[in-house]
Amino acid sequence: MVKSQSAPGGDRHATPASNPAVTYPSRLGPAERAAAIAALKDTELDILVVGGGIVGAGSAVDAATRGLTTGLVEARDFASGTSSRSSKLVHGGIRYLEQLDFRLVREALIERGLLLQRIAPHLVKPVRFLYPLHKRVWERFYIGAGMMLYDIFSYTGGRPPGVPHHRHLSKRQVLNAIPSMNKDALVGGITYYDAQVDDARYVANLVRTAAHYGAHIASRVRVEGFIKVGERVVGVRAHDLETDERFDIRAKQVVNATGVWTDDTQSMVGERGQFKVRASKGIHLVVPRDRFQSTMGLLLRTEKSVLFVIPWGRHWLIGTTDTDWHLDKAHPAATAADIDYLLAHVNEILNIPLTREDVEGVYAGLRPLLAGESEQTSKLSREHLVAHSVPGLVVIAGGKWTTYRVMAKDAVDAAVSALDGKTPASTTMDIALVGAEGYQAAWNRRHRIAQESGLHVARIEHLLNRYGTFADDILALIREDPSLADPLPGADDYVGAEVVYAATHEGALHLEDVLARRTRISIEAWDRGASAAPVAASLMARVLGWDSDREEREVRTYLRRVEAERASQLQPDDESADRIRLEAPDIVEADAAAAKSASKAAAAKAGTAKAGTSRAGTPTSADQAPKHVQGAGAEDAPQTDG
Repeated sequence: MVKSQSAPGGDRHATPASNPAVTYPSRLGPAERAAAIAALKDTELDILVVGGGIVGAGSAVDAATRGLTTGLVEARDFASGTSSRSSKLVHGGIRYLEQLDFRLVREALIERGLLLQRIAPHLVKPVRFLYPLHKRVWERFYIGAGMMLYDIFSYTGGRPPGVPHHRHLSKRQVLNAIPSMNKDALVGGITYYDAQVDDARYVANLVRTAAHYGAHIASRVRVEGFIKVGERVVGVRAHDLETDERFDIRAKQVVNATGVWTDDTQSMVGERGQFKVRASKGIHLVVPRDRFQSTMGLLLRTEKSVLFVIPWGRHWLIGTTDTDWHLDKAHPAATAADIDYLLAHVNEILNIPLTREDVEGVYAGLRPLLAGESEQTSKLSREHLVAHSVPGLVVIAGGKWTTYRVMAKDAVDAAVSALDGKTPASTTMDIALVGAEGYQAAWNRRHRIAQESGLHVARIEHLLNRYGTFADDILALIREDPSLADPLPGADDYVGAEVVYAATHEGALHLEDVLARRTRISIEAWDRGASAAPVAASLMARVLGWDSDREEREVRTYLRRVEAERASQLQPDDESADRIRLEAPDIVEADAAAAKSASKAAAAKAGTAKAGTSRAGTPTSADQAPKHVQGAGAEDAPQTDG
């Protein structure tokens, strides 16, 4: 069981020990990153997880809470891939009932109940949806039977589901609840409940939970190769992209949890793997909540699949699409055609249609689907598979965001089966994330906390629902510097203290990490964070020691990203959108390219000078093979991401 994390986070009361019941500090600041990298260099791990998305982070928690010496490395930021670009739903998947995939639906609904009630009640919340009916009799019976089955499956985990049952509504009841619906677009409806979560924030809490149980965690560390003894994998070649240092990490078992990069990672070990992963692009629109009136979300049928309209604070999320993607995996781009497709479908049920001018944010993500015979990505498997592709290397792929905990358990089970000695079984069904313990008591006291802090109760609710009991850490920062209570420009849902906390406690190393993932300013603000960027960078500079040049580069790089994303979303096809989006690389990519260019220029200049002073006018062997390009194949290694 997790120890009680009384504010501000329980870290000061943790006592290190050699068993998994004893906890460690969960803070992920610069000093903790340096300590983690030192430990990764010096320790032979039981389990090394490659990939810092939802499955990789979950695997690290599972391994660490079994008492295993655990490490996790992520090439970019935590959750920078698929895990921050989902529909932000924790759900069984209504559409899988039609595919008769009852096992997957049941498993996902059990996990939904766990996340809602035990693992992360501070982050995972119930959300109500309406399914509009178009036929009076048979559709109500058919869909109603499916909803009843959905409710029944939610009870099979041995505890109440944590959400109300479905309900049938008349046409009048639907229009009263959703005045913006076109009255000719339905004859009635059925409401049901699922759950939602800020996916990137969940992963941030998950990696902190792994650290809380002793895992060594480091982002911006790219795996560029595997170390093998004979046919067995015994570790990885790692590259710290922040310092440009390369080092080896030794591990008895390595878990490849790199999502859509699974095949790329497998290729580095010289194995094709036992299955293939295919990337499917899904995009979402963000529109202001006041653009249409509704007390609940919507689930709509399309010719291909389903479309959700999801309440998201002061916004609606509308998605998703489902198309093949064969281009850059780090920066999938939405096109004008994608956006128009979603608008056209949602406008079929609205009496005042949405336009492009109503769209305040757009994001695209990739689903890692297990490739099959079907040409349609919507028909590919959402099941997950685990394989020991070679001795010492476990691969986990496929699956759904909601069932990450089961996937992580299966991956670690496969890894420990090859370890010597007896390893305890997974305990993650009963492990709450950091910030969860004591959340309900804090929520009950929110009005008192607001009075004591001088903040509006809505601000306290926002903090509790993003940080749980760690919200006291944010309030402590504000007590020390009241200016940190000021909202960020153009993004007044967030305050300056959240930026500082992201850099000092949540592993945010760059401005984009804060604006795109620790907060969701990049998709929620009309200007996509352009106004907030200079202020947020200034706050980060104070705590991370950036000089003025670094601060300006962080802002400039982020603004270029915003411009490139906007421009890509005007393009008619994937190829055009991808080309424009890649004109704005991440700051780590940009810095690496600049350093490489400078190194080549310096080498060329040195070679010219030597050639000019050489009696024979011929270059030396050192000139023929400059040091900076020896072994350059590593520069082309794929980036891994959960």
